[in-house]
Amino acid sequence: MDTHHHHHIDPDTSNKNLVLAVAVNVLLTVVQVIGGLVSGSLSLIADAVHNLSDAAALGIALFARIISRRPADAFKTFGYKRAELIAALINLTTLILLGIYLIYEALWRFAEPVHIEGWIVIIIAAVAFLVDAITAALTYRMSKHSLNIRAAFLHNVSDALSSIGVIIAGTCILLFGWMWVDAVMTLIIAAYILYQGFSELPKTIHILMDGTPAHLQIADVIQSLESIEGISNVHHVHIRQLDEHQNALEAHIVTDVSVGNYMSIKQSVRELLHCKYAIEHSTLEMELPDEDCCVQNKHCHC
Repeated sequence: MDTHHHHHIDPDTSNKNLVLAVAVNVLLTVVQVIGGLVSGSLSLIADAVHNLSDAAALGIALFARIISRRPADAFKTFGYKRAELIAALINLTTLILLGIYLIYEALWRFAEPVHIEGWIVIIIAAVAFLVDAITAALTYRMSKHSLNIRAAFLHNVSDALSSIGVIIAGTCILLFGWMWVDAVMTLIIAAYILYQGFSELPKTIHILMDGTPAHLQIADVIQSLESIEGISNVHHVHIRQLDEHQNALEAHIVTDVSVGNYMSIKQSVRELLHCKYAIEHSTLEMELPDEDCCVQNKHCHC
């Protein structure tokens, strides 16, 4: 059930924080890639790829905040909030492909080891960890009130853990000369990137495919609606997510009350949907028993 508690966060300040976070992460990615090429560390480049995904996630959050404020119009009658989902789908697909590529490169490193400069790896990874901490601080407050930005925040925190892994790899190379640790750490980072991508992708696709919200069961909703006095049957029920936060329902309601009382039945239905299931958008087709579509049509699949 949605508690409907909202806390005001100045949108201009939030957007500035996101722009700063994106800029810092893009700059860090460039530094990490250069450092990885100079030092020969594949795990540092892998961490750079992960960090670039952080910048992309933050960019998507910023893009979504701007586009989602556009009001619905004749061209997009439900508004523009799903732009975030489309961008997320592209980003997650790219992330998965990059993770697979990193695994390919890491396996080649086992076959053809290269010399790695441990100190360069450690220094750049330490800077990356510091930047990740700063970025997390910039987005922490917003993450409390937005699932989208919270996902970007958690993504950034996970990247900080990756940076720690790269520091461990660089230290092992310096102390023990274990060049293979770099490839092993790359595999670990790539596996975590794939885990993130494959765990978030089904959620995004589910919403885009008009899937029923995970916390709702259609049978339970129908049972609740049929418990309202005056309603004898509920069918042709469809529940979907308009976006990450808004749920919508359409249903046929069979009632034996007079036409003049339809509005009171509708009001009762909408209040129940709002209070119990956090469904704000509903389209209700009111029917009398003798015009029930499932009675008239024996082949009805309501």
